[in-house]
Amino acid sequence: MKDIVLYSTRCPKCKTIEVLLTRKEISYKLIEDADVVVKVGEAHGIMSAPILQVDDEFLDFSKAVKYINTL
Repeated sequence: MKDIVLYSTRCPKCKTIEVLLTRKEISYKLIEDADVVVKVGEAHGIMSAPILQVDDEFLDFSKAVKYINTL
């Protein structure tokens, strides 16, 4: 099983990712600390939330949706 972390600001796109993960019954850790979300984004070249971390890979919204839909 992969380690999945969702960095969220509770924006509509963040909520969409949460719904997709829940529908697929995928376990994930939720981080909603805005400072952490910004730091993770800056470190990985992602300038908006949500950020989905799958093991050591960091995905922006569109890549996260594509990833979830392949599961």
